[in-house]
Amino acid sequence: MHQEKRLPRNGKEGLLYGSLISTMTVIFMSSFSAIYFAGEFNAEVAWSIVKMIPIMWIIVMVIEPVIFGRIAEALTAKFTQATDSFNSKILFRILFTVLGMSAAMTLIGDIVGNGFHSELFSNWLANWPRNFAIVLIAESLVIQPIARFVMVKLHEAQDRKAGLAPEDVQVLKTEVI
Repeated sequence: MHQEKRLPRNGKEGLLYGSLISTMTVIFMSSFSAIYFAGEFNAEVAWSIVKMIPIMWIIVMVIEPVIFGRIAEALTAKFTQATDSFNSKILFRILFTVLGMSAAMTLIGDIVGNGFHSELFSNWLANWPRNFAIVLIAESLVIQPIARFVMVKLHEAQDRKAGLAPEDVQVLKTEVI
């Protein structure tokens, strides 16, 4: 059976993969936002980042698989064909996930960081396009490739443990195709 080495194969691997992506994205965006709005990095900014990361991580780990991951999968299936390349499907998946998550997390991040206030919607309008562009670039070029690299290494280790040499895995792939 042809199995993709760059993506999770089961729920446990899916949790690891999602956790890696969520953790890197939350750390990156929490740090970026805190430093961007504070204007400088100091102990107070560092402490606000440390306090914000677990809260934002939990929120991301709940809403991505429950809401935006499902929407992204459906939209990716609608805009791609079975014969399309892995890279095209991943790019669509990243685009749709980042579109939804950046919109939601820009609003949620402002609420978590500043509470409900009268400028919530205008802040969202001003900040969301920037957040979307930054996360899209970070996810496409750094975060997702790191998570896929981890999956490849994990699957190679599993294949070695199962006694399959790299040539055997390649033969299995070509036999199924």
